Amino acid sequence: MVPNPAPPDRDRRDYQPRLERRSCDSLRRVTQAVVQQFATDSANKSGEKEKMNLPNHKSDFVHVNGIRLHYLDWGGTGPTLIFLAGMGSSAYIFSKFAPLFNDKFRVLALTRRGHGDSDYLETGYDADTLVEDIRQFMDVLDVEKAVLAGHSLAGVELTHFAATYPQRVEKLVYLDALDDRRKERLIMEQHPLRNVKIKKEESAPPRTLEEYIATVKRNVPDFARIWSEVWDEEIAHGVKVNDEGIYVDRMPASIEKLIVENLINECAPKKVEASIPILSFYGKRKRKITDDYTDEQKAAYEEFHQEVIEPFFTFMVAEFQSRFPHAKIVVIPDGHHYCFIAQEDLVYGEMSKFLQDASS
Repeated sequence: MVPNPAPPDRDRRDYQPRLERRSCDSLRRVTQAVVQQFATDSANKSGEKEKMNLPNHKSDFVHVNGIRLHYLDWGGTGPTLIFLAGMGSSAYIFSKFAPLFNDKFRVLALTRRGHGDSDYLETGYDADTLVEDIRQFMDVLDVEKAVLAGHSLAGVELTHFAATYPQRVEKLVYLDALDDRRKERLIMEQHPLRNVKIKKEESAPPRTLEEYIATVKRNVPDFARIWSEVWDEEIAHGVKVNDEGIYVDRMPASIEKLIVENLINECAPKKVEASIPILSFYGKRKRKITDDYTDEQKAAYEEFHQEVIEPFFTFMVAEFQSRFPHAKIVVIPDGHHYCFIAQEDLVYGEMSKFLQDASS
């Protein structure tokens, strides 16, 4: 699945051009072949080295809670720092950011069930089960207590885990991660461009990973402007080749539906009784409306942004702060949902200070 953009100001839940309406053919594990194809395509096109220039990590699996989950381990000594990805992303989305911390932490990233290289069971996409996946993952790796850092949808898991197992949490870091998204649907129902169909350039179905990536970048300018080898590797672990030889999303529509129903539309955050140090980033942004839209449509969006999106953003931040008065809030002007990529220096600096502050 193409990684999920930030709510609520978006065109659709995930940006994959459907290439999206996900095929239900068998979820054969073709990741290794996909990665090899990507490396070959890239080398043939640009003459660059086949091996991606990203920090070394160990890629491995754990069998927990009746499922096999994938994780990355960048090593390091000290307290454990575990990164949790957003909807549609895997541990690989942190390939550049996470290892920045392994001078003072043991750094791990876990791929949620139904994502990336983890197993794709048709059940278990509720907060209780996902939190149990994380706890058992920590148990297997002998992690008694950890700092949890989550992006986007992982905000639900952060809060639920802290409420359920407070004794296992050192600190929490929310990377543009909402833990209560129930009002999002109401906001999107007011979006003036929600039913506007923009004609996109037609292209043949992608038969190489390179073609798949090109389609995503063409259709999602917000992703294209922060693209790097991190995204190349992330996408390689989120697609498969179907029976027709076409690259498609690995996540079936049935799993996406369960996630939306259980974690977005109906999931109320569980109350956290313990006073756990919290750092929360919010990317304050405004969607760039292209010239594909008419002047009237642009004006309607401008009004919607000022009268609905801006107040809702303020409400989200205030509501979170009301539940966690001790939390440090960092609002990033002109921020990106993938703030740890687009505003890496700022996020790294704030996060480092927070993690090293013994009083927080």
